[in-house]
Amino acid sequence: MPRGNRDTSSGNLKNSMRDNYTEHGVDEYYKKVGATYRNPHFPGVKACMYLWLNRWWRMRQPHIDAKKFKVFDLACGAGEVTAAVLEWWRDGRDTFTARQSRGGHDAESDSETVVPARRLRLPPPIPPEMTVPCILAADPYTTQAFHTRTHLYAHPLSFRDIAEGKLPEIASKPVGAPKPNNPPESPSPEGSVRGHSPSKSSISTAASLEANIIEMVVCSFALHLIEKPSELFALLWELSLKARWLVVLAPHKRPEIKDGWGWCKWDVETWSECRLTDSVGELLEDRVHCRVYRSLNV
Repeated sequence: MPRGNRDTSSGNLKNSMRDNYTEHGVDEYYKKVGATYRNPHFPGVKACMYLWLNRWWRMRQPHIDAKKFKVFDLACGAGEVTAAVLEWWRDGRDTFTARQSRGGHDAESDSETVVPARRLRLPPPIPPEMTVPCILAADPYTTQAFHTRTHLYAHPLSFRDIAEGKLPEIASKPVGAPKPNNPPESPSPEGSVRGHSPSKSSISTAASLEANIIEMVVCSFALHLIEKPSELFALLWELSLKARWLVVLAPHKRPEIKDGWGWCKWDVETWSECRLTDSVGELLEDRVHCRVYRSLNV
């Protein structure tokens, strides 16, 4: 299945992704264009991410740890999602600075100066204590294209690698970079299970696990490439143990995520759970569909 049917830009071989997949196969195609791949749907990806992040910020702000905002760009391609997240953060910081220069007046509240449709896309004021998002990125084919665009580092992990429990390190460090000397010891989750210092250990373990939670996994134009339901289940269940939100961007409504896979569908408008088969609360921008899911295990 193609990532998208829109005519593609140079660097992606033929103009049609469907033709590329038919001629080369998915794996071979991305091996050929891994260093030059570009997603032509970036405007829609960016618009969807801005709308989602604005809503997420408004509803989750009191609970956001300003120093631990982790975003996992899964099957990161050329970094379209990462670019959108970082641009949203920078625009939000600029909005905050502009508001401060006006003595705290919020220009967005002036309906005569900002049309409603544009207001939805304007990032909220992001204060200085909200540090730059911590990006994790993985793609077995396009690490070079990701680095070229973002100057960050993606790990060459596949869907199967992630399903087996592997995760990339933060994207600001080169793959294989040495870890800090004498890293702080983290409590073992088994400690409380086995009965060693139950009260203190369990509290420390809970804090450690919470600190390691990924706020959101975003998979753009790739999740539907997993054709076997058993493989999709394995991936999504593993992610549900490590991440709070799953954001799926696609040119259509595939893949189907089922009950018992660790996620509930989330209505972005009402900020509440909805049926997996419902289309309410989804986002659609420039032919890009955005569906959001909330982990049932975090």
